[in-house]
Amino acid sequence: MILEHVDIQIDPSKQAEFNEAIIRGLETVVSKSKGFRGYKVNHCVESPSRYLLMIYWDTLENHMVDFRESSLFTDWRAIVGPYFTKPPFMEHFELVGKST
Repeated sequence: MILEHVDIQIDPSKQAEFNEAIIRGLETVVSKSKGFRGYKVNHCVESPSRYLLMIYWDTLENHMVDFRESSLFTDWRAIVGPYFTKPPFMEHFELVGKST
């Protein structure tokens, strides 16, 4: 399994709107993509403009090819992109260990 880790920054005055938009985009668009397994969205307490989005994929290809090269990615960015104050920073991680 692959964890997509995305650091997002928005205008904090639009927090309520963005909260709705990101969940709507994840539930109605991203979740339809091949290999999608779930997500978490966290809002930073100390930096109100900052969010951490974590999306779980079966494979790296599911994210980078099946999703990002599809019309779903365009639809997703149309929903959340207008809120970004700078391009999101994204990385991928593989699980090494976890607690039960």
